[in-house]
Amino acid sequence: MTGWSYYPELLATPVPRYTSYPTAAEFSDTVGARELDAQLAVVEPDQPVSLYVHIPYCHEICWYCGCNTGAANKTQRLTSYLDTLHREIELVALKLGGRGRVHRIAFGGGSPNAISPEQFAALLALLRTAFSAETAQLSIELDPRSLDAPWYQAIADAGIGRASLGVQTLDPKVQRSIGRLQPEKLIRTAVNELRGAGVRSLNFDLMYGLPHQGVAALEATLAATIEMQPDRIALFGYAHVPHLIPRQRQIDGNALPDAELRFRQAELGHKILTRAGYDPIGFDHYARPDDLLSDAARRGSLRRNFQGFTDDGADILIGLGASAISQFPNLIVQNEKNAGRYKIRGTSGLLPATHGIVRSPDDQRRGRIIEQILCDGEGELPFEQQLLDKLHPFLEHGLVTIECGRLRLPDYARPYARVVAALFDQHRQPSAQRFSNAI
Repeated sequence: MTGWSYYPELLATPVPRYTSYPTAAEFSDTVGARELDAQLAVVEPDQPVSLYVHIPYCHEICWYCGCNTGAANKTQRLTSYLDTLHREIELVALKLGGRGRVHRIAFGGGSPNAISPEQFAALLALLRTAFSAETAQLSIELDPRSLDAPWYQAIADAGIGRASLGVQTLDPKVQRSIGRLQPEKLIRTAVNELRGAGVRSLNFDLMYGLPHQGVAALEATLAATIEMQPDRIALFGYAHVPHLIPRQRQIDGNALPDAELRFRQAELGHKILTRAGYDPIGFDHYARPDDLLSDAARRGSLRRNFQGFTDDGADILIGLGASAISQFPNLIVQNEKNAGRYKIRGTSGLLPATHGIVRSPDDQRRGRIIEQILCDGEGELPFEQQLLDKLHPFLEHGLVTIECGRLRLPDYARPYARVVAALFDQHRQPSAQRFSNAI
């Protein structure tokens, strides 16, 4: 296996993770509910549609987390939010008027298991009825610290086939430094219970670049992870932006690994996981060869959206809940982030989308190229002299090649994929204040 070469000058500029193009940094409050309403009205009768349902609450708030989430410490707060979410579901279903075919429903957060199993069952029942989605595939993000017997039963009763566990690290010292204590035994119990509940595809979210996380700590977490045999693994680099996320100020920035160590941690993860039989997916995901994510990568049908790399081929993703994002070929809109203002719009019978962007034909073309580079390691190369000039240092280092009008990245150039993709971004202005490390 060819090793990864470290060129710090090429990784120095923070770049987006490109779960959309244009990114959320370009959203405007001049685009919102009106545009979403218009898009819902023209969905084709049998057009594939996926739903994302956001639960912005957790029983315990981790210091590193950049998600839109708050403490699930008041029953009335959760009940009020769910009442509004139910209203939004009914309104969106009414706007669709039976058009579209919902094939997938994903629950994320926060932590969907911050609500009670009974509340989850009622929410799922409404979704299935409102969208005629009785046979839709279900996936859910879970916090293992708040899983219990009633929740495992609820997962089995719902027929959830895919689940993602927030693991991050199994090293106790690193866990303490990020405010997320969860013994390895707890994770192993969750894996066994979820398998028993019928979960066929299980993902672990892991992180590198954490405080006090040396190579040995990461290696031990990866070894234990492999032993537990999740079907998918997402290995993310921690983005330390305390000026944007106040809770991160509790993390000791002086204890973070430097840029080169982060790079070597990513490389180590890649080597360990691929040697264990996992297929590399994009630039930070891994999957077993028999998992649908690997199959999509082999067939060239891998996609990238707000949930990361996915085998979901639907061009329409409807987000439900505070801060959830909906995506159409020519429109991206995000719901109101603040739970209080989200409730006001819901009780007024209004769609809660408050900002977004209309995707021009050029945005759509560039978005396809960026997605191809991140998913497949190659993409169409439009002839633009300015772009060719920007690619020159990557060509010099052998990190990209140009053949027959297509740009290709060799396997060892994976850590540079986001930087290369950013060269196609006509909206982005370099900003260390807004985006995360490139690796």
